[in-house]
Amino acid sequence: MSSKIRVLVGVKRVIDYNVKIAVRADKSWVETANVKHSVNPFDEIAIEEAVRAKEAGHVAEVVAVSAGPPKAQETLRTALAMGADRAIHIEIPDGAEKTLEPLAVAKLLKKVAENEKVDLIVLGKQAIDDDANQTGQMLAGLLNWPQGTFASKLDILTADKSLAVTREIDGGLQTVSAALPAVVTADLRLNVPRFASLPNIMKAKKKPLAKTTPADLGVDIAPRIEIIKVEEPPKRQGGGRVADVDELISKLRTEAKVI
Repeated sequence: MSSKIRVLVGVKRVIDYNVKIAVRADKSWVETANVKHSVNPFDEIAIEEAVRAKEAGHVAEVVAVSAGPPKAQETLRTALAMGADRAIHIEIPDGAEKTLEPLAVAKLLKKVAENEKVDLIVLGKQAIDDDANQTGQMLAGLLNWPQGTFASKLDILTADKSLAVTREIDGGLQTVSAALPAVVTADLRLNVPRFASLPNIMKAKKKPLAKTTPADLGVDIAPRIEIIKVEEPPKRQGGGRVADVDELISKLRTEAKVI
């Protein structure tokens, strides 16, 4: 019996981090039409870590999964080009992604993890669009699996089916151990993701990509929260000069009201 484990990696399609975000005129959401999208950067790190673990001989198979509109398949093809073995697309209608909440995603991933019988789930710690930082923790709670969040180092110990996770915390670094199966969320310093080469991009087109839906998985993704409006943050006001320390203290006390 092989000691290698099976890994599920969550992948989200987001607006590319180089794009300047614009709010729609009706303030219902941000503008997404004709806007470049890409893999959530933290999810790229998760993919890279899973692929490295496979290259090191710890992992038998890496499965990428994404819940999103039809174009989310492009994101999954990127994961396949980076080294994932196959992909699963949980398809939702165009536009529904703006109301797809972390709890719903966690429930979808739970079903996929159970169906696939994986030993480890690796996600980005958060998505750069909503910055929720909730899905990994909720998923671990729903599965009743141990979790290692904000991972900056991951050691998989296949001999005793456990792992050691070095976490980034306010006071520095913390190392925790956990028995598999487990959930890990990737922080920025876990690794530097590889660029998918052209040959691997071509090979990715032939790798398996299965489709399913929330209904197929028996998950209700109806939103629990209503988005009332989306607004750009207020523009920063220009700075000013003060003549001396006394004037500075006066402004801090009377205008800024911070002392």
